[in-house]
Amino acid sequence: MTAAKDRVRVAAVADLHCTTTSVAALQPLFAQVTASADVFLVAGDLTDYGLPEEAHALAKELTATVKIPVVAVLGNHDYESGKQDEVRRIFLDAGVRVLDGETCEVQGIGIAGIKGFVGGFGRRMLSPWGEEAIKRLVHEAIQEALKLESALARLRTSQRIALLHYAPIQGTVEGEPAEIFPFLGCSRLEEPLNRYPVHAVFHGHAHHGRPEGRTAANVPVYNVGLALLGRAFPDRPPFRVEEFVLGEPGADTPGGSS
Repeated sequence: MTAAKDRVRVAAVADLHCTTTSVAALQPLFAQVTASADVFLVAGDLTDYGLPEEAHALAKELTATVKIPVVAVLGNHDYESGKQDEVRRIFLDAGVRVLDGETCEVQGIGIAGIKGFVGGFGRRMLSPWGEEAIKRLVHEAIQEALKLESALARLRTSQRIALLHYAPIQGTVEGEPAEIFPFLGCSRLEEPLNRYPVHAVFHGHAHHGRPEGRTAANVPVYNVGLALLGRAFPDRPPFRVEEFVLGEPGADTPGGSS
């Protein structure tokens, strides 16, 4: 991309669940991403069991195939084996920007990223009352929301993206069994998105949810789970592409999608 380019195509996907034996199947996807976009976002669950060998396999494939900047957050699967710090370092060493409460600017777009956490939505959101274990769970959700708020407050670009793994709204998890909604995301993640305006939110985790929704402040939220997009749009490659116009005065939403 040249310095004069004012439109940036962002490709996003989540829930790759890469294993050492499945990584080769991702080659066509990554080649299509490189041909279709200027930036590649991965919204968590890069690996299946959070194993360093899975991370090494995926990092090697990303380095070999994806020729555009890659920005990611970790997901719950990346934490499964308790080796999330090592997994993150493997991707960082491969040139993938893995955000956990941090921000980065890529091709003129500001990106704030966190994993997020569980807790439920709206009036059914879990409260910090009762057993100490419940209070700890809610505290973790609050801390993730505060990390997101702090990151969003630091963005200064004309176009801004929030990258999460867990859902910030119920709209993009609907389609999953209602009983598991509390484990798919939390409304506490929506609160900073309504206070600090962004142009799009990308997340994954809800494999049987809906591909699109909006926050209370009308911010577009995209569920970019790999399996979900494959089912919802069988005639398209299983990733989402949004185009952003840099420096566009008063721009509130992406310029277009495919």
